[in-house]
Amino acid sequence: MSTFTTTDGTGIFYKDWGSGQPILFAHGWPLSSDAWDQQMLFFSQNGFRVIAHDRRSHGRSDQTFHGNNMDQYADDLAELIEALDLKDLILVGHSTGGGEVAHYIGRHGTSRVAKVVLVGAVPPQMLRTDANPDGTPLEVFDAIREGTAKNRAQFFFDLTIPFYGFNRDHVPTNDGLRENFRRIGLQGGIKGQYDCIHEFSEVDYTRDLQQIDRPTLIIHGDDDQIVPIKASAHRAAEIVAHATLKVYAGGSHGLAETEADRFNADVLGFIRG
Repeated sequence: MSTFTTTDGTGIFYKDWGSGQPILFAHGWPLSSDAWDQQMLFFSQNGFRVIAHDRRSHGRSDQTFHGNNMDQYADDLAELIEALDLKDLILVGHSTGGGEVAHYIGRHGTSRVAKVVLVGAVPPQMLRTDANPDGTPLEVFDAIREGTAKNRAQFFFDLTIPFYGFNRDHVPTNDGLRENFRRIGLQGGIKGQYDCIHEFSEVDYTRDLQQIDRPTLIIHGDDDQIVPIKASAHRAAEIVAHATLKVYAGGSHGLAETEADRFNADVLGFIRG
């Protein structure tokens, strides 16, 4: 586990394990690289080099007052990739991390990228607009802002219920997963997490998706209560050339954790295919 310092002086925490073709994992909000534990272990044991970072103001990275926006996140990612000289890279992005991966490609291209995996990802855009009528109303994101600002510890804990689908009859509640989500979330800085809500909800990533010219696997649960599939994966699969959409019936937003064996096998098959 290491840190590197970006050109604006921000310390970014990252893990870099194993050897082989590199896979870089970008996490969702309000989490950190720890959300990828099952993937980091599995893929490092299967002959890959695995890298996961804590986005600025999340996890163990520096808590910055400024720069908590997707342009900066993508540039931080580019600096990390260049610092580690990663090539033939598999990029995997969950939720907000899917926006980060897409925006990295939109700003920095695919010269170092071999394949892309988007899981429960926010692109092309979450917010409901005239051009995106299937999106989520602004009031939902305002409520997330209020919960984060005024009662973050309880809000994060309550968020785990729809996040993992624990309000569905077929899904057993996992108290350890809920506590771990809150633990990871509270490591991050409130200012950066508050700012990031705008980035995952209101930013339009359509042009970024159009720049992806590598084989892309899009995985999404059809019961994702955080990033509904109709405005995200279904649209992204139409925009990204060479995209394959795999829908998990009854799958939640946190399927990479709750259905890790299936998810890992699908990603491994895509990489080796």
